[in-house]
Amino acid sequence: MSTQAAQARSGQTSLAPEIWLLLLLSLIWGSSFTLIKLAIPTIPPFTMVAVRVTIAAMLLLLVAVAQGHALPRRGSVWAAFLVQGLLQSALPFTLISWGEAHIASGLAGVLNATPPMFVLVITMLTARGRQTVGGRKIMGVGLGLAGVTVTMGVDALSGIGTAAPLAQAAVLGASLCYALAPIWGQRFSHLPAIVTAAGAMLCAGTLMLPAAAMVERPWTLAPPPAQAIAAVVALAVVCTALAMVIYFRLIRTLGPLGTTSGSYLRAGFAVALGMTFLGEQPTWSSLAGMALIVTGVIAVTAPAPAGNGRTRPG
Repeated sequence: MSTQAAQARSGQTSLAPEIWLLLLLSLIWGSSFTLIKLAIPTIPPFTMVAVRVTIAAMLLLLVAVAQGHALPRRGSVWAAFLVQGLLQSALPFTLISWGEAHIASGLAGVLNATPPMFVLVITMLTARGRQTVGGRKIMGVGLGLAGVTVTMGVDALSGIGTAAPLAQAAVLGASLCYALAPIWGQRFSHLPAIVTAAGAMLCAGTLMLPAAAMVERPWTLAPPPAQAIAAVVALAVVCTALAMVIYFRLIRTLGPLGTTSGSYLRAGFAVALGMTFLGEQPTWSSLAGMALIVTGVIAVTAPAPAGNGRTRPG
């Protein structure tokens, strides 16, 4: 018994740093909604994301080289990096940035709390029995979907004739990307986190720079204010470069579902920061929806009680 207790204590000790990193990542990504809201009035979404991922890519590459890591040379790895960069950065960053031009940052954060439910649904459809899914998790998905419906329902009706409903759908599309990204990212578990982050971000920059040039012609835009520039730099350095290193480490240690479980914390941080720094006042529908989403995410991500009789197949 003493040996088992020691092993349990050892497991808890080794898990503790990952939980703290998950909390830190949730705070970092929760703050990104506020930073995007500060920048979007003067820096359009494609340009913002192109600058964000390019700066982050250069920083990550410098750190990887300084640590003595060499980037992979196989074309298949870079093709996988391209998909990762699209799912984890280029597409969701653009969807959220465009969405926040039309809805509050806190609302975007609430809607973006749904990746764990998407992960579970994808797992149920594709895992072929590798994970037992109980009634509690299925109920959690239902609660989360109800939360999204409540959050979007009243606001969408009040926003008929505006871009708000489409903006909300765009943020949900970003959540789907965030659900697919850690599943895809498991294939890089043999690479150092900094190498994976640098490779994926370089590919994201390769996608976004020409897209911004074609869609928005950033050289024709008026110079943005210092506050907007500072927000984009913070997005690049903290919310992208630093966050990606933490993210790819957590994929290895906590897995896709565990990594996305910080989504409800991210939503809370997004709402709190939006209220504190932007003066946003959440609607009753968004607060009620967030409560349902958080309850659903907890039900989806909480570990099953010990001794419940379920065993993993195989």
